[in-house]
Amino acid sequence: MKKHNFYAGPSILPEYTIEQTAAAIKNFANMDLSLMEISHRSKEFVAVMDEAQQLFKELLNIPEGYSVIFLGGGASTQFAMVPFNLFKNKAAYLNTGAWSKKAIKEAKLFGEVDVVASSEDKLFNYIPKNYTIPEDADYFHITTNNTIYGTEIKEDITSPVPLVADMSSDIFSRPVDVSKYAIIYGGAQKNLAPAGVTFVIIKNDILGKTGRDIPTMLNYQTHIDKESMFNTPPVVPVFAALQTLKWLKNNGGISEMQKVNIKKANLLYDEIDRNPLFRATVMDPNDRSLMNICFVMNEGYENLEKPFFDYASEKGMIGIKGHRSVGGFRASTYNALPIESVAALIDCMQDFKKKNK
Repeated sequence: MKKHNFYAGPSILPEYTIEQTAAAIKNFANMDLSLMEISHRSKEFVAVMDEAQQLFKELLNIPEGYSVIFLGGGASTQFAMVPFNLFKNKAAYLNTGAWSKKAIKEAKLFGEVDVVASSEDKLFNYIPKNYTIPEDADYFHITTNNTIYGTEIKEDITSPVPLVADMSSDIFSRPVDVSKYAIIYGGAQKNLAPAGVTFVIIKNDILGKTGRDIPTMLNYQTHIDKESMFNTPPVVPVFAALQTLKWLKNNGGISEMQKVNIKKANLLYDEIDRNPLFRATVMDPNDRSLMNICFVMNEGYENLEKPFFDYASEKGMIGIKGHRSVGGFRASTYNALPIESVAALIDCMQDFKKKNK
């Protein structure tokens, strides 16, 4: 039976990425050595790192004056690295979910944090609007896509202060005006590569202004100066990320990905909205994520939650269980998920409705 992978992360990757990485693990660059056992300073791997950085810049149309680095530690480490490198007097944050809250917690270790708005009052099922970004903040931090709750900021915010964005789960899903951001970061395990590598896009002139001593490994400048080679990078995930970047380019780039992602999301949201057994957890279509589609059983049908999960699982739907803090279901429709998988899930929902009139 064909499996349809809706895991939220680690998540589905392009077949091209898996095949190329598996081949390199056996024999990398015709060296008769595994990718897992070669030096990160070998000319063969340095070429991989260089190409990955260049393709990153090409696909996202990153302007001059920005660096792309690959680090370990996940986005969770970035929650601390951002304030270490940018925080002087005060930071501003938008609270849209669990990951925003974690970032806020780390920033509070450095001083005053202004939470300009929050959607916690309604279990993070909307994106706050009409808030004011304080002009005396050192930076304004947002999480563009919220994997747990299924909300997404789909437009590039115009900020009066340096804008920082955690784009772990929607990077490369839509075009981004990088010039509006001071830092964009994310764990790669949702839309780019296996777990283990973190990407950071940094506007170079934003650094070096805090007046504090920064631990070497937590200083962005360290990794910019050494082109992500200050210490041993996560070699296999970086290689896999390069394969995904090649796949993206070969499939029309980011604009084409956005078209397909919108089509996939619309198909599934339309089914959720018309099927009487289900309801979406995010009501405003403008706030609904294109990457993580969350839904629950409708009122009066709560007793069918486990039967539907079991039925969908039997039909090959993998990873659709909602996060424990929300319940219900979550279908993650990242770039690599084929539209056929969305159609298969919709078929499950329609068939289950017929069986439970």
